[in-house]
Amino acid sequence: MPSIQEQTQTFTRLYSEVYALFHRAIPKRTLLTPESLAVLEHFRLAGPLTVTEAARHMERAQSVMSGIIDQLVTKGLVIRIRDERDKRRVLVWLSELGRTTMAGESEVLCPERLGAALFGLRASERESLLMNLEKLLQLAGKPKRGKSKGKSQ
Repeated sequence: MPSIQEQTQTFTRLYSEVYALFHRAIPKRTLLTPESLAVLEHFRLAGPLTVTEAARHMERAQSVMSGIIDQLVTKGLVIRIRDERDKRRVLVWLSELGRTTMAGESEVLCPERLGAALFGLRASERESLLMNLEKLLQLAGKPKRGKSKGKSQ
């Protein structure tokens, strides 16, 4: 039986290989600047804001924020909408593409490649793999997320 140190080394090697194989590649043409991503994330968390409000929240000059938002509008990631309560105010909010983009930003692994590989496992093997990964995370101190179909041990 391999020692815990040997198993740790094996896991580390396998994890690195899994990450290298299944990581989500971001096409260069869709790369956003860190500042644009920060603005999109802020809108995702805060909801619709005026340019002035966004500039104040992010501690940027209004002209700088306006320029960033103009670029994001051009890319179809945010839209400008009239405030229903005050027609003089124009709010900026994530477009459907912006919401989809931000949802994808949190994905580390490529779901298509991973799904294709998981398809090669029997259902019981997939369940065992997921259950054991969940247990490993719990033992490391991360609370359980979502429902697991496997039995608790």
